[in-house]
Amino acid sequence: MSNVVVVGTQWGDEGKGKVVDLLTARSDMVVRFQGGNNAGHTLVVNGKQFIFHLIPSGILYEDKKCLIGNGLVVDPEVLLEEMDKLKAAGITIGPKRLSLSEKAHIIMPYHRAMDLARETAKGKAKIGTTGRGIGPCYEDKAARTGVRAVDLLDAEVLKEKVAANLKEKNFILEKFFGAQPLEADPIVESYLRMGETLAPYITDVSVELDQAVKNQKDILFEGAQGTHLDIDHGTYPFVTSSNPVAGTACAGSGIGPKHLHHVVGIVKAYTTRVGAGPFITELEDDVGDYIQERGKEFGATTGRRRRCGWLDLVVVRDSVRLNGLSSLAITKLDVLTGLDRLKICVGYEIDGEAVGQRPANLRRMAACTPVYKEMSGWQDDISGARELSQLPEAARAYVETVEEVTGVPVSVISVGAGREETIVVRYPGE
Repeated sequence: MSNVVVVGTQWGDEGKGKVVDLLTARSDMVVRFQGGNNAGHTLVVNGKQFIFHLIPSGILYEDKKCLIGNGLVVDPEVLLEEMDKLKAAGITIGPKRLSLSEKAHIIMPYHRAMDLARETAKGKAKIGTTGRGIGPCYEDKAARTGVRAVDLLDAEVLKEKVAANLKEKNFILEKFFGAQPLEADPIVESYLRMGETLAPYITDVSVELDQAVKNQKDILFEGAQGTHLDIDHGTYPFVTSSNPVAGTACAGSGIGPKHLHHVVGIVKAYTTRVGAGPFITELEDDVGDYIQERGKEFGATTGRRRRCGWLDLVVVRDSVRLNGLSSLAITKLDVLTGLDRLKICVGYEIDGEAVGQRPANLRRMAACTPVYKEMSGWQDDISGARELSQLPEAARAYVETVEEVTGVPVSVISVGAGREETIVVRYPGE
């Protein structure tokens, strides 16, 4: 029995959904443990695309239980829409297949209003938030004024919390941002209705996981975003509002660390970012455009064009340390097909002096220049490869370089968007 955590090693968008889908087939339960609907996992199954924002992608397997942990902030309207879309696609959704932690905090309309007003006010200095209220909701959680899923089932508690929060939010919206205030009654009525629909799903996820451990079930923990968007360890302030690192699997779902057995880090074969923030290996040339177009690098949640660059193993090495990675899964290796020469960043320099890890000071980071290892590319289509030996020599050398520089073995290689277009060197956790 093995419980596996899946995390991103870059700035999100690494292709975690496909690896989660692969590992779900060998798991009994899938748990999402942080973030909100600012994240999106895209899967292609039998030629059909599915995009997940809150529900773990394991829901595509009829015999798996999916859980939304307390570490998430949940927009109930988005959750219900996602459930309806899955039902329309023929996916069974019910309390036996999906649980929502009663302790998960709820995104309210005033969170979205604050998010958008702040970003608008910042102008050119904006962070690049998705405007979905994620950050303001986490703020209220830390300030102990948040609304939790369990509160949707108690009309009096919900009314009190919304009224108290709107006194502050409306003052800031009107007086500081010059935005429109919000009314309490329509919010309460709407959220109580959604609470009635979600009531059968709201439960204590921690207790459910404890019982699963006692029954020796295999549990898969699914993270969102990436390590370098972590609010503590990422490129602050150009980060998300939660902790996407592996340790959050415990705090964000209510399970003890002794029950986590393997941590797999997802590494896109190149690097991408959405929004603002430093990007040492960014390519603002034809090669960057080639990668962006071949990789279809648009945000699953926002639709925004992703910035593209060479693979940065300084960033990945930091993720190895921060997450205690057991293995790596390389995604989108096929996107690099057709390039004559490839580069991998193996270090940084500032004024000729070697820098071993990503600097916390963003001015210092902006002063870094990448140290590249140049490699030959390959021209052959690799989407049909199912074993390492079937990859061109140059592609195998690329994978080997990742292993050598990071010191972590590669367990999975994705060579195409389809579920079957995957090389499994060894299953994580086995």
